[in-house]
Amino acid sequence: MNKLILYSAAVLAAGAIAACSPLTVVNAVSPAGTVTATAAIPYGADPRNMLDVYRPAANADKAPVVVFFYGGNWVSGKRADYAFVGRALAARGFVVVVPDYRLYPQVRYPDFLVDGAGAVAWTAREIARHGGDPQRIFLMGHSAGAYNAAMLALDPRWLGRQGLQPAMLRGWIGLAGPYDFLPVQNRTTQPVFSAPDTPADSQPVRHVNASSPPALLIAANDDSLVNPARNTGGLAGKLRAANVPVSELYYDGVTHTTLVASLSSSLQKLAPTLDAVEAFIRAGGRAP
Repeated sequence: MNKLILYSAAVLAAGAIAACSPLTVVNAVSPAGTVTATAAIPYGADPRNMLDVYRPAANADKAPVVVFFYGGNWVSGKRADYAFVGRALAARGFVVVVPDYRLYPQVRYPDFLVDGAGAVAWTAREIARHGGDPQRIFLMGHSAGAYNAAMLALDPRWLGRQGLQPAMLRGWIGLAGPYDFLPVQNRTTQPVFSAPDTPADSQPVRHVNASSPPALLIAANDDSLVNPARNTGGLAGKLRAANVPVSELYYDGVTHTTLVASLSSSLQKLAPTLDAVEAFIRAGGRAP
């Protein structure tokens, strides 16, 4: 197993799997185990408005729910590539929703947030049919997906379109998220956010208030893509100043990419990410 972990980490670090791109190797080394899945459930009208649900094989009944948004710089990604996240969290007893959402160039900011809110609304309406508790919904995301989760949890405009409010969430979890990135420097990201005319209120740090849901923010110290001090540390500071429960964790030995890979049941030795996420959820949004 140690050789498998080292090999998989080496493949990731070598760039065979680019940051937030399809994690084929990780899925390959992450067995389904005692998890069942229901695939390709529509939550909206667009072909990208589809989601998969993962749940414990033993019949779940009012289990905590995690809606996971993947990354990919808002230009790439597909839910099937993150089956390992659904499997790992479902194996811990949670019901997991992994939605696709529209990407650039089909859409720009804020349309992918509209999609994310639609996926959350579907979850609130339908997840009880899959053994989940609609009163215990957590949002979670990695990289661009962590941004999506943050905006849905902090900016009431998006869930408000669905007749919901961030207060309906038990908490949210961000892995290596960009929460404060103006002016937009990344050339791939610039057209997604219509730079240089990116609206200031596109940034999660602008929407923190005392009623924001509890947060668990995790980052890799060795992250060359999203600055952990400015983004994770900066947002955590604002949440703390507003008296919002927040825990921030920084791990050595992982990168922007391998941080999300450490959620895999076969790669947990890379970092204790999965344990921290489970502790946060089981504590109802309290610090692990």
